[in-house]
Amino acid sequence: TEAKPPKEETPKGISPVKAKKTPSPADAERRKLRPGSGGEKPPEEPPFTYQLKAVPLKFVKEMKDIVLTEAESVGSSAIFEVLISPSTAITSWMKDGSNIRESPKHKFIADGKDRKLHIIDVQLSDAGEYTCVLRLGNKEKTSTAKLIVEGIP
Repeated sequence: TEAKPPKEETPKGISPVKAKKTPSPADAERRKLRPGSGGEKPPEEPPFTYQLKAVPLKFVKEMKDIVLTEAESVGSSAIFEVLISPSTAITSWMKDGSNIRESPKHKFIADGKDRKLHIIDVQLSDAGEYTCVLRLGNKEKTSTAKLIVEGIP
């Protein structure tokens, strides 16, 4: 008869405790463990924050005075032109401190950063101080020039 090695018997009253294995990512897939579940969640933060740099409001090119003599000016037109930055700024035009509305007499041209006031059929009465008002948010800039219509001596 062969001698059988004695069976390892667990002592009575003590159950065999197996060490718990830390789940590997593969096990997590099988068990559908959610990483980071439990505990306090961090406050919701946007994935990236961006700051809009304030573009300075400015006239790249200011208005220039226009001098016409009455003889050559009557029936012709005058164009005040400014170049602004940024192109999103809102422009309005004034003559001698009061707002000019667009009309058959006054045409407003806005093309990108280019802004023009076209005065059609210039008369002696059109002479005066013209201002381009540039607005963006709560900022405001102005550029002023004169339309001088010289009478015939």
